[in-house]
Amino acid sequence: MGSRETPSSCSKTHETLNLETPESSSTDPDSPLEEQWPKSSPDLKEEDSVDMVLEDSKEPLTPSSPPTGRDICLCCGSLQVYAQHPLFEGGICAPCKDKFLETLFLYDEDGHQSYCTICCSGHTLFICESPDCTRCYCFECVDILVGPGTSERINAMACWVCFLCLPFSRSGLLQRRKKWRHQLKAFHDREGASPVEIYKTVSAWKRQPVRVLSLFGNIDKELKSLGFLESSSGSEGGTLKYVEDVTNVVRREVEKWGPFDLVYGSTQPLGYSCDRCPGWYMFQFHRILQYARPRQDSQQPFFWIFVDNLLLTEDDQETTVRFLQTEAVTLQDVRGRVLQNAMRVWSNIPGLKSKHADLTPKEEQSLQTQVRTRSKLAAQKVDSLVKYCLLPLREYFKYFSQNSLPL
Repeated sequence: MGSRETPSSCSKTHETLNLETPESSSTDPDSPLEEQWPKSSPDLKEEDSVDMVLEDSKEPLTPSSPPTGRDICLCCGSLQVYAQHPLFEGGICAPCKDKFLETLFLYDEDGHQSYCTICCSGHTLFICESPDCTRCYCFECVDILVGPGTSERINAMACWVCFLCLPFSRSGLLQRRKKWRHQLKAFHDREGASPVEIYKTVSAWKRQPVRVLSLFGNIDKELKSLGFLESSSGSEGGTLKYVEDVTNVVRREVEKWGPFDLVYGSTQPLGYSCDRCPGWYMFQFHRILQYARPRQDSQQPFFWIFVDNLLLTEDDQETTVRFLQTEAVTLQDVRGRVLQNAMRVWSNIPGLKSKHADLTPKEEQSLQTQVRTRSKLAAQKVDSLVKYCLLPLREYFKYFSQNSLPL
């Protein structure tokens, strides 16, 4: 069984049925695994029954008014419920709601989400081993909500499929919501602090290969390393259109090249000579972006990302915020305690957040000097920061896991 310490990858096995309860016989017609599983689950012994465990709750439970799942925060057990959990039946308190929204689309270097899908916390995590899933679950949540000893049984399995991938909607006290993808989008748009709405995530069997327009910088290596583009020619993988100079590009040409699902643009890397000012790249990116956007009534996910390699002035940055209508995020590549690289990012890709504080002017100047000395060598490598930005797109587009490489 794969966990955060020992990630593994394997195909689905029927051993996962051991987690199901008698209530699990009601199947989820939207699950892609429905046809591969028996219509009923095996009987469980009495020791598999579970009791609800409440943590950090300040209100005592009384026999006359037992709380229901809607009255309890699934994340921490608090009775101070603020809203309903978007993925599973049950409540969520205000502090856990904020943590959920902040960490939902954060990923680790292994390509899986950084925190538990239920509580958005957890120290040791189980990794879902469905090839199209990136979700993780902590030991505490599965033992409390599914049943005592569940984490041990999962850990002993050769392969484990998570509670959002199973064809059965119920496991112990954990009940998957119907149309949870709709619920997740509505929850994020209603409760999130960002003015940018997210697109509804796409079921694995409905995902299509991504179509990318890359301006000024070629992200072919990053897309291939994430599995979005296949290395072999003539495959059904995604497509990439790279345009270095867009000075004379008009709307008709962009529409002919498209349609596109992702538009990428960037300033020139540090250390490269260029006869254009950094602000030119932002203005040209914004112009081409308007040509590439789908129709306003389209429900198709459409993403864009503009990267500044620490070249834009403060005035340029303010102008970029005004044109792209979103604030920048400063991402840093820190290995050990050494800052290797950094960049500013404007994007509508969900979950782009910095794990570090913004750079001080002194740190930025020092980094610029370091990067210039190794710019030619760095240009030949996969940019880990760009890969980090693109990881959430696995929730929307088809990717080929055999091509995926670690960050």
